[in-house]
Amino acid sequence: MGELIYTNLDPERIGEAHRFEHRTFHTVATEDLYTVEEMLNVAVTFPEGNFMVLDDDRLIGLGMGILVDFDFDHVDHSLPEISGEGGIGTHDPANPWYYGTTIAVDPAYRGRGIGRKLYALRKGCVRDLNKKGIVAGGVLPGYTKYVDTMSAQEYIDKVTAGELRDPTLSFQLSEGFRAVAALENYMRDDTVNDCAVLIVWDNPDYRE
Repeated sequence: MGELIYTNLDPERIGEAHRFEHRTFHTVATEDLYTVEEMLNVAVTFPEGNFMVLDDDRLIGLGMGILVDFDFDHVDHSLPEISGEGGIGTHDPANPWYYGTTIAVDPAYRGRGIGRKLYALRKGCVRDLNKKGIVAGGVLPGYTKYVDTMSAQEYIDKVTAGELRDPTLSFQLSEGFRAVAALENYMRDDTVNDCAVLIVWDNPDYRE
């Protein structure tokens, strides 16, 4: 591994980033991941909130998001719904929440702090823009082992209580996120019954 470079997502590398996301989330239906056009729209419209990680010149990490006005009284939603038309239909610079639409690290590079750095970049963006925090539909890769024996909410409760460990959710909890609720029909992934978890990080520096 060479020196890692963390930078904003380069519109010139969207084709590579698109292939990387689809390769990383290979169990998710293609229709529920970014198209090249959507990814380009996000990168161009909100450059300060979208990041990539390079090892020399190889893309090995990706963290993307938009600014939304999230309704916490009606939390159930799907990934396509929250993104809107063209991947930016719900984005507005005045909106109070950063919504993390995708975060991915090359499997060969996991366990090296890349995910933590990507979350730190997102948090830094939220602080710089004085937004309320980060919201996301978190994937539950560990749920595949329990999908036939417990509901997604039961699984999330056990992970939150420390009775089970999920590779992604447990990490997010350690990053200061809270698990709010299970999201059913979030994105089509048969391995987890299409379920995800709504996670929230509240910006401690937010000013009204």
